[in-house]
Amino acid sequence: MNHAQLLIPDFSLILCGYLLCRHTALNRTVWEQAEKLVYFFFFPVLLFHSIVRSPLDLSAASGLIASGLTLAATGIAVSYALPRLPWLGSRIDARQHAASAQIAFRFNSFIGLAIAERLAGAQGLLLIAVLIGVCVPVFNTAAIWPMTRHSQGHFGRELMRNPLIIATASGLLANLLGFHIPAWLEPSVSRIGAASLALGLMAAGAGMQFGSLAKAKTLAVAVLTIKHLLLPLVALLLSRLFGLSALQALVLLAFSALPTAPTAYVLAARMGYDGTLVAGLVTLSTLLGLFSLPFAMILIGH
Repeated sequence: MNHAQLLIPDFSLILCGYLLCRHTALNRTVWEQAEKLVYFFFFPVLLFHSIVRSPLDLSAASGLIASGLTLAATGIAVSYALPRLPWLGSRIDARQHAASAQIAFRFNSFIGLAIAERLAGAQGLLLIAVLIGVCVPVFNTAAIWPMTRHSQGHFGRELMRNPLIIATASGLLANLLGFHIPAWLEPSVSRIGAASLALGLMAAGAGMQFGSLAKAKTLAVAVLTIKHLLLPLVALLLSRLFGLSALQALVLLAFSALPTAPTAYVLAARMGYDGTLVAGLVTLSTLLGLFSLPFAMILIGH
C-alpha cells in the first residue's frame, strides 16, 4: 500500500489554505469565520457520523479497547510530563505546551478510516471505529484540560460546552442505543463530513506560520517524537501484552502511527492560544505520517 497516496492530499489542502490566505483576497478575516464554522458545526457532524456509522461490539473487542485506552493514557501522560522533565522543562514555554500537548496523542480519524479499510476491509473499519469511539472522548478531554488549566478557565464548563465533546458523547450514546442516520439524510451528512476535513485542513494552512515553530523547536521535536516514534513502539508492546489477534494488532499499530488531528489547530485557535504554532505542528505531523505509518507496518511485520 502506498501511504503517500493517503497523506499527500491532506498536505496539499494545508498548502492550498496557506497560499490562498497569503496571496489572494481570502485573508485572515475570511479564515477566522471559516474556523468558527468548522469548529461549531462541520467537525461535530463529522465526529457524530464517524461514530454512529458502524455498530460497536464492545465485548468482542475488549482487548483492543483496553489496548487503545492504555495507549491513549501513555501518550497523554508523557505529553503532560514534558515541562517537568529535568532537561526539557526549562526549554518549554508553559502556554505553548498547553496548546501543543494535544499534538502528541490526537489523530486524524479520516486518514485512520481510509487506512483501516485498505488494510482490512470492512472488518478493519469496524475495529478502527471502536478505537475512535472510545478514544476520541478521552483525547478531546485531555486536549482541553491543559488549556483551561493554564488560562484558569473552568474545566467542567469548557468540557460541557465543547462541541467536539458533545458530538462524541452523543455519537457514542446513539451508537450503543442502535440509532442509525436515516438513509435519506446519509448523503447530506457524508458531504458535510467531507467538507469539514477539507475546510479544517485549509484553515490550518491559512493560520500556519513556520516562524512559530522556530521559537518552540524543543517542544515541537518532543511532541512529534512521542506521536510518531514512541506511540507505535508502545502499541507493539500492548498488542502482545493484551494478546490481540493479528488483525486487531494491525489496526492498533496503524492507529498509533496516524498523523495528529487537524482539529487541534481549530481548538487551540478558538480557545485563544497560538494557533499558528499548532497549525505548523499539524503540517509537520502530516508529513511525518509518511514515515511513521510504514514504520508501524514494519514493526507488526505487515
